[in-house]
Amino acid sequence: MKLVVYVMTKTELLDSFLHELQENKIKGATILNSTGMARKLIESDDMNFIGSLKSLFDKPRKESYVILMAVAEEKVPVIYQIIDNVCGSLEEPNMGIVFTLPIDDIKGCNC
Repeated sequence: MKLVVYVMTKTELLDSFLHELQENKIKGATILNSTGMARKLIESDDMNFIGSLKSLFDKPRKESYVILMAVAEEKVPVIYQIIDNVCGSLEEPNMGIVFTLPIDDIKGCNC
């Protein structure tokens, strides 16, 4: 088993992403609202010297989603393909990140 952690920056694509997961028989995902560290530092009044970093961001993005999925290991490449197809290549800047962690023990999952 693997825990897939996907930070989705194109939040408007969430519904399409979830429908594709469902179509591929991947059920169960936990979705958390999140904000990146750089974004919070830029917004902070105490960090005026960080203000010059604003120019590094193409578009203002207030939040992203962290999507957690406990899946069988063979589903990981399917999820990566869905991300590429629906959300775009993570090789492009500011497109998010995805990684996996091993799950040694799990209860209450219909994965």
